[in-house]
Amino acid sequence: MRVAVIIPALNEEQAIGQVLAEIPRDVVFEMIVVDNGSTDRTAEVAREAGARVVREERRGYGSACLRGMAELQKPDVVVFVDGDHSDHAVELPLLVAPIAEDRADLVIGSRALGRSQRGSLTFQQVWGNRLACFLLRMVYRHRFTDLGPFRAIRYQSLVSLGMCDRDYGWTIEMQIKALKRGLRVVEVPVSYRTRAGVSKISGTLRGTVLAGYKILTTIFRYAWR
Repeated sequence: MRVAVIIPALNEEQAIGQVLAEIPRDVVFEMIVVDNGSTDRTAEVAREAGARVVREERRGYGSACLRGMAELQKPDVVVFVDGDHSDHAVELPLLVAPIAEDRADLVIGSRALGRSQRGSLTFQQVWGNRLACFLLRMVYRHRFTDLGPFRAIRYQSLVSLGMCDRDYGWTIEMQIKALKRGLRVVEVPVSYRTRAGVSKISGTLRGTVLAGYKILTTIFRYAWR
């Protein structure tokens, strides 16, 4: 299968080279790093590590992911990986396997089911995930354990979802739309470690509040539709 990887990155000079080094090159044919307005050497380090780098000036995780999608060359599967080295990119085959075996259309890497390094998930991340997953189960009748960013999806399924969120609601929008479109969604355990540097979301009070608000409003907005 033709597997492409999209890595949103903002000031990840210290981490991006390590992330790219862990991606199994025998599985992946294309690595796209979306520089979301970095002021350090993120783009240069990514190019040196073999990635194709594109720039997205509009800040936001979703904006970076959408730009990466626009650059894809019609792969079979798209994998999203964070650029801060918190995800174990070497575990990418675990996410692709259920799709390759025709058991799933979307695979979520669950940090809750896997092994997380102590301190890698903040208190607000843990409880925010639990609340969001509880609400998803109540509203959409599907049990998730995580909104983890490390995920794989069929390219055609991704295109069909019509993704549009440009910031904090990207991951939960994908999961909700996948359920509403009848896609086969599964979770697999993945490992997680302390990220390099400071998180742009959970590392700040403003980011935490805005992310929580966006996730909750996204859940109910699509339910009312």
